[in-house]
Amino acid sequence: MFRVLWVAAVALLLGACSPGRPVSPVDSSAQPPVPLGVRDPAVAPSAVPPEPACDPRASLRPDGTDGSTVEKIRARGRLIAGVDQNNYLFGFRDPFTGKLAGFDIDLVREIAKAIFGDAEKVQYRVVTQAERLTAVNGQVDLVANSMTITCARRELVEFSTNYLDSGQRVLVPEGSTVKGIDDLGGKRVCSAANTTSIQAVIDAPSKPVAISAVDWTDCLVLLQQGQVDAISTTDNVLAGLAAQDPTTRIVGPRFTDEPHGLAFSRTAPDFVRFVNGVLDDLRANGTWTALYTRWLAPTLGPAPPPPPSRYRP
Repeated sequence: MFRVLWVAAVALLLGACSPGRPVSPVDSSAQPPVPLGVRDPAVAPSAVPPEPACDPRASLRPDGTDGSTVEKIRARGRLIAGVDQNNYLFGFRDPFTGKLAGFDIDLVREIAKAIFGDAEKVQYRVVTQAERLTAVNGQVDLVANSMTITCARRELVEFSTNYLDSGQRVLVPEGSTVKGIDDLGGKRVCSAANTTSIQAVIDAPSKPVAISAVDWTDCLVLLQQGQVDAISTTDNVLAGLAAQDPTTRIVGPRFTDEPHGLAFSRTAPDFVRFVNGVLDDLRANGTWTALYTRWLAPTLGPAPPPPPSRYRP
């Protein structure tokens, strides 16, 4: 019985390989799949109003009190923070621990420590780039998501003082001849939707073709598949992408100025003042420098001086 089955199997295999049976050719022109939500070409962000005049780095001065918002958070027993889980080095899920980690995550932990004396009393909620400006209105207490402070965004949310100076640059494959944004005219450049970065690509004088994706990791997939020529965003985000793929490199000078802040509801100015006091302490006691050294120095070089606090009247 076993021999009969074996012979039959061999016959089937030989028949499948017979010259008389046509074999369907492989379609070498098939394109790799595109991540969900990619816009080709991109459209300009619609959620951000026209840019008014302001000093984007100026925030609310600490007054040394906790305020009613902190008391509500303390009574609840946990801080609720909107964060990213796809921004390596800033907010990402550590594959070894399964926990969220990164520069932004550590800032949130320091704020929780200031409120509770316990850095673990945080509930994290993952928010996309498009959700960052709305999540503070009832979903989270603050957003720590590598967000650029702009005057237009300050019409929608309140920001902390600047906790990281950055600027937009370009990430390309290591064999690329591109040296910066000026070399990308007519080339396909990916940025995340609803960010200042996609707008800067759209507005670039060299006129690249802007492609938008939901997350920065989607842009990295498109670059690895050869579907875009470059990724452009702030150099701190590019540092995380380059760390994930050593066959890429960051090129060119900064062509934007991008202060970064934590975002809050405009109805919670007392909490903004409290957090600004925490950030002042982190700058003064060396914690900010230690966090930069841990997360960013391996890719961006030694820690610069912490960005100074700037307060408006």
